[in-house]
Amino acid sequence: MRKQGTQYRCANCGHTEPKWLGRCPECGFWNTFKEQNAPAGSFKAEIKGESYSLPILSIDPASGTRTSSGSAEFDRVLGGGFMRGSAVLLGGEPGIGKSTFLLQICAKIETKGRVLYVSGEESPAQIRMRADRLDALKPNLEVLCSSDLDRIMSVFESVRPVFIVIDSIQTVYTPEAGAVPGTANQIKYCTQEMTEWAKTHDAIIVFVAHVTKEGLIAGPKAAEHIVDAVLAFEQAEGDLRAMRASKNRFGSTDELGLYRMGQTGLSEITDPSGVLLVRREGEVPSGVAVAIVHEGSRVLLVEIQALTVPAKAGFTRVYSDRIDASRVARVAAVIEKQTSLRLSDQDLYVNVAGGVRLTEPGIDLALAAALYSARTGQALPARAALAGELSLAGELRPVRQMGKRARAARSLGLSVILGPAEGPYGEAEEEKAGAGRDRSQAWIKTSSLKAAIIELWRPR
Repeated sequence: MRKQGTQYRCANCGHTEPKWLGRCPECGFWNTFKEQNAPAGSFKAEIKGESYSLPILSIDPASGTRTSSGSAEFDRVLGGGFMRGSAVLLGGEPGIGKSTFLLQICAKIETKGRVLYVSGEESPAQIRMRADRLDALKPNLEVLCSSDLDRIMSVFESVRPVFIVIDSIQTVYTPEAGAVPGTANQIKYCTQEMTEWAKTHDAIIVFVAHVTKEGLIAGPKAAEHIVDAVLAFEQAEGDLRAMRASKNRFGSTDELGLYRMGQTGLSEITDPSGVLLVRREGEVPSGVAVAIVHEGSRVLLVEIQALTVPAKAGFTRVYSDRIDASRVARVAAVIEKQTSLRLSDQDLYVNVAGGVRLTEPGIDLALAAALYSARTGQALPARAALAGELSLAGELRPVRQMGKRARAARSLGLSVILGPAEGPYGEAEEEKAGAGRDRSQAWIKTSSLKAAIIELWRPR
């Protein structure tokens, strides 16, 4: 039997080497290697028999089929459901509903195999009480409450589940990766071990991860590289929850899933077009504009609110947490250049009704209109909606699916639709859909920010 040797572990990232190095090749930090005892067989892999590669034509395509999660919104964000043999990382703030949501998925997932829910934070009685409240009892659902990786892997081998939830990855530990759970090396090592088992046995595994105060998933970035998809579960406003993907090897990262939290758990919002739209009686206040947002395969109408106040001590600031502050500053600079409306001496406050983060380029025109309205005190016309990407020269660039956006806005009672003309491919799709023949579905086409402002505030 091989004697216990010596290895050197990086104190910053956990990378190990058989000999001391001045600079860690994994993270690049200097003088971070510490000596420690290495278990037997650490540096030499004993492979029994021979290994072979597979011709691509011999691989069964059925191994890449998807499994529905039982939630249409979750399937939309994943790109059509879970891929067999995949690993998913779901991050979110404490108390947002990650455990509740995944327990519901354990009961709804369309599989006949065993489902295993591993919890390192709760007792079996607590999980049973939540399952009773959510009506999530299922004969093939099994529960394991442990944080020890060796025990968890032992249960994997005995139960052979087809769907696994680890709640949460920060609580799982193994003595081989250190004594303290939640460290960077622990998360990386445990994630790699369980992901490798899931891929070898064609199972689906979902890791729950906490987030830091900056909103990033706690732990090393290497854990995000190991998994196939990284999802963020966010609280929009009140009981509204939003889910989006920042990484997805099997689908798009543009899709957005919306849920509502209730006494019986999370329920899907199947038609979210007007959920984020504020309904008012009377005149629309200044600084408010409706943006037509195209998220993935759906259209949402969202209200953007802006406020401008004189800057204090000559130092201007931008307050915006749902739209990137640098985008707000860029749009304000374009407004000042193109319209001679001074914004450089103002503090800018921007908010999105409903609390959903907006990243699509098509919100530029609505954001510019809201800032212009807030600075001049002139409200936008009632029932107006806007979409368009704004260039630094003040031009409006085409956005995808403008015809679809206009039809969605018309269906919700908005009559003044402004946006750029679509490109040659978009116009062909518009003609095919019939929007070019039915002028009631068309929109007012503008080519610049100046033209859009003139059109919005012209007498009607």
